[in-house]
Amino acid sequence: MENPIREDRDQVFEESLEKIFDLLKEKKYFLARDEILKYNAADIAEMLEEISDENGIRMAVILFRLLPKDTSVDVFSYMSTDDQVDIISEITEKETSSIVEELDFDDKIDILEELPANIVNRILEKTPKNERKQINTFLNYPENSAGSLMTPEFVSLKKDWTVVEALEHIRDVGMEAETVYTLYVRDNSYKLIGIVSLSKLVVSSKDTRMGDIMKTDFVYETVTTDQEEVSEDFKKYDLIAIPVVDKEQRLVGIITVDDILDVIEDEATEDIERMAGVIDMNKTDKKYLDISVWKHTLNRLPWLVILMIAYIFTGLLVKSFDAKLEEMIILVTYMPLVMGTSGNTGSQSATLVIRGFSTGDLETDDWYRILWKEVRVGVLVGLILGGFNFLRIYFLDREPWTLALTVSLAMGIIVILSKVVGSMIPVLVRKMKQDPALIANPLMDCISDALALSVYFLLALKLLHL
Repeated sequence: MENPIREDRDQVFEESLEKIFDLLKEKKYFLARDEILKYNAADIAEMLEEISDENGIRMAVILFRLLPKDTSVDVFSYMSTDDQVDIISEITEKETSSIVEELDFDDKIDILEELPANIVNRILEKTPKNERKQINTFLNYPENSAGSLMTPEFVSLKKDWTVVEALEHIRDVGMEAETVYTLYVRDNSYKLIGIVSLSKLVVSSKDTRMGDIMKTDFVYETVTTDQEEVSEDFKKYDLIAIPVVDKEQRLVGIITVDDILDVIEDEATEDIERMAGVIDMNKTDKKYLDISVWKHTLNRLPWLVILMIAYIFTGLLVKSFDAKLEEMIILVTYMPLVMGTSGNTGSQSATLVIRGFSTGDLETDDWYRILWKEVRVGVLVGLILGGFNFLRIYFLDREPWTLALTVSLAMGIIVILSKVVGSMIPVLVRKMKQDPALIANPLMDCISDALALSVYFLLALKLLHL
């Protein structure tokens, strides 16, 4: 069911955007600013992106500069990395430093990683020494690691503090923290020894010490943990924040759920592209329309070449049966049906197994359970599809029962084989320490047509006595 409130809101948003476009064309910049300030920071960031796409980055920068400082910082934090870099390339160094200084620490690290080195150095020159050292440490963590995602803005408590002392500390530093819903207990050497929820803290008696109410069984990450593993832990344990420790188990930062949502989106996008055979040789955060035609071509070409070569062999297989096909040309009519069914059923199984691997529901040691399940599914699906096509070919197409039996039996066998092959390819690829999302579906495409035609032609030779 459509949401009328959402529809009305979207319509008002579009009308405001059109009004802003008109005001910018008339060079009524302050009126355009007043219109855009009716919205929150996230919506303003989206509007500036639309303005940049429609009128060029210059107009977006003019409007961005007219925003109040606090608003501009919030808007900047909601922009994509590419848009942030575009804005920074157009504003002054002083304006850039002012914005970066006000950003949350994790957002600051993200943008500094994307800026040219000369600009980063100039910003760091004006940064206090302690913060500069901390920034340099974060910038040196491996890309896509927990260390590169975390923020040092958290609330830590001491084991022997009472509830009164802890609450007083939260009042002092809580506004600067990324979250206060989860609090972290450290010993004198800064090692993480427990966590306390804010709800647990406020309902405990005022003389209770942190060591008595903290949980010592908690999930944490190391600075070198891959971001995909971090995202899996967020989903598995339903967390809003995860602490990050160094090799000495010292608490150095936390990762919050809003940061990991971007990672989950990036990982999902990467898997979808790989499963479609789109190989990005130089990873980029650019959007579809911002990527050049040549880059799109390079990304898509490798698997297309591989599939083309595979289909050459499929063509040779068909050619080897040319003489038999001439004897009964009607077989050609049902070839697309058989080949399409083979590819679709195999891809279904491959996709489900790949998803099971990505969510942690399946492991390679589960191969026999996967195989047994897919065989049973294949038998049922094959019987249903084969039976349906037998009735269609015999009664509706008015073809001989022997042909109907050939096509339907071939389909049943092919469905079972495709289910087996489609489910086992991701397992074998993962056993080989490769990414099944990148290889499985294209490899299934290579195999399915040859498999389908082989079964189809062999059955035709036996049952139709060609």
